[in-house]
Order: sequence, then C-alpha cells, then structure tokens
Amino acid sequence: MVRQSPWLYPAAIGVLVSLFLFLFLFFPAGGYADNAPQPKAVFPKGARILFQGDSITDGNRGRSLDPNHILGHGYAFIIAAKYGGDFPEKQYVFLNRGISGNKVTDLQRRWGSDTLDLKPDVLSILIGVNDNVSVPLDEYEKIYDSLLTDVETANPKTVLVLCEPFTLPVGGVKGNWDTWKSGIDARRKIVAGLATKHHAALVEFQKVFDAAAKRAPAEYWIWDGVHPTYSGHQLMADAWMKTVQSFLTRRER
Repeated sequence: MVRQSPWLYPAAIGVLVSLFLFLFLFFPAGGYADNAPQPKAVFPKGARILFQGDSITDGNRGRSLDPNHILGHGYAFIIAAKYGGDFPEKQYVFLNRGISGNKVTDLQRRWGSDTLDLKPDVLSILIGVNDNVSVPLDEYEKIYDSLLTDVETANPKTVLVLCEPFTLPVGGVKGNWDTWKSGIDARRKIVAGLATKHHAALVEFQKVFDAAAKRAPAEYWIWDGVHPTYSGHQLMADAWMKTVQSFLTRRER
C-alpha cells in the first residue's frame, strides 16, 4: 500500500484557494459579459432592421434563405444574434443587403429593390471606403443625401443609423496613408453632417478603432486597413448597439 505524503492535502487546498482567488479577481460574477452592451428592447415588436453597405456589411452573407448564413459573419450577424437571442418574443426581423465592392453610386442603383421595397423600420448604412478611391466628395454627399431623403419620403418614421467609414494604417493603405486617411476623414465629416440633417443616429467607428489600437496592434482589429477581423466586428457590434440604444432612449424622452 502506497502512503500519501502528509503535504499532499495542504498543497491541494492551497492550489484550490489560489484558483478561487484568480477566478474571483479576474472573472467577476457574470464574466466579461457584464462589460458588453446589454441591449434593451428598444425596437417595436416585429421591427424590420436592415443593414446596408459594402463588403464590411456583406460579411460573405448567403444569397439563399439558409438562416445559418443569411446575415454573413460580421457585425450585422452579431447584433442580430444578440437582439434575437435576448428578445425572441419581439420577433425582430434582421436583413442584410450589403454587397462587396459597393460604393454610394451602387446603392443608388439598387435602392428601390434592396431598401425601399423591404420597408425597414430601422435602416443602418455603412458606405464610403470604396468611394474613397473613385467617387468625389461632393458626389458622395449629394447621392447619400438623396438616398436618405427617399427613405424619409417613403416612411418618415424609419429610424436611420449612419455608420461612419473607418480605417487603420495596415496593409496596402499604409503606402499612401496621408491621402487615404484624409479622404476617409472627409467622408466621416460628411456622414456626421448628414446624420444631423436627417436626425439619424451616428455610429462613430473611427473613435472605437483608434482606442482599440492602443490596446492591441492595429492588425489585430483590421487586418488590411479596411476589413475588420472577428475581434473588430465585435467592437463594431458593441458600438452600434450602444449608440442606437442611447439614441432611441433619448428620442422617447
């Protein structure tokens, strides 16, 4: 018969105590979820929430009715999953019509079928990074403004959520960084102005990524200077939910 060391049990107890203290200090009750946005049911029952934009919104979404892929794998999916899981009784309907490579001129061509005909109660738009290459600023603003006006004419009660374009100095954009960043900043300013004009919520993604780049390298959040990683998409989803919830709460007062 093998005798156990008299030090075994005290050592085991010490390990358990240390583990408990580690979990208590670094994983408080509720875990990291306590730090994430906790959305409220700010949308009316049956609300249709439409995400519109380019590849960042597209997220390689499916083009069929397969519910496992229909929203893509980006921030739109994360937002829909959170609200859908927390409020099943509200029967929210989430739609994604982002298309990779799109500019505001592309949105204009498909605005009727891919936006107005879908009759969204909430319309979220993220467009501008592709425009930074080929669409002049005045044209970008004029077309964007007209698209929002079309939505308001079709349904004045539509909640508009304008997401500013964003970037970080990673990949190909670093080679012409000053010009590239200047163009993005100019479009951000336009989007902010349109949000004020059309009484829309403004999601300030650039501030989110600038702050995140102080916590981890830029490549951790946006792998090519344009497209977010999964971690970056989580930041976008958190910022979107926080902004929209605050915006709608203020409107109700």
